[in-house]
Amino acid sequence: MPRRSDPAPPTAREKDVLAMRLGVFADVHDHIDHLRLAVAEIDRRGCDLAVFAGDLVSTLCVPHLRELACPLVGCYGDNEGNRVGLAAGMRILGRFGDPPLGFRTADGTRIVLTHQLWLVKGELDGAEIVIHAHTHRPRIHRDDAGRLIVNPGETSGWTYRRPTMAIVETQPLAGEIVDLAEMPRVARRRINRSSQYR
Repeated sequence: MPRRSDPAPPTAREKDVLAMRLGVFADVHDHIDHLRLAVAEIDRRGCDLAVFAGDLVSTLCVPHLRELACPLVGCYGDNEGNRVGLAAGMRILGRFGDPPLGFRTADGTRIVLTHQLWLVKGELDGAEIVIHAHTHRPRIHRDDAGRLIVNPGETSGWTYRRPTMAIVETQPLAGEIVDLAEMPRVARRRINRSSQYR
């Protein structure tokens, strides 16, 4: 895999944006109800960007992502059944592609996005945040270089019976795991009444 060059320095526009809030989710595995909870939480928290780290599995999930009130950046996982259909559906929502994806947020924060962490070995130079998934285990920590490493866990809850996602702040660089099963009941009622894709 060719090594990617460091991103360009922040533009004047990027310097004007003070901070961003990211809603991070992964490993949906066609669990529509939990995906809807994640989308609602991303919108409720006023996230500036949704980041998806792979494994929607099928196109059944795509219509529910249209409820996002912010742009989406995402990558494929290792269990995508219909990549052609997903690519077509996701193109409408934002940027989506093969991992690893390197990108810069509007405030200039450099992010590397992948499904499997081993795919980014040697491609982390300049990254401030590394987002990955695949293990289904939520964890946020810093590596030896000070990068924030974020695994949002599994939105599906199929494996560990704990549907989770993450919220990441770029200034100061920090994150939290959100347990979707603990969402307020009021939010759950609003989701059940408002979704056109029930």
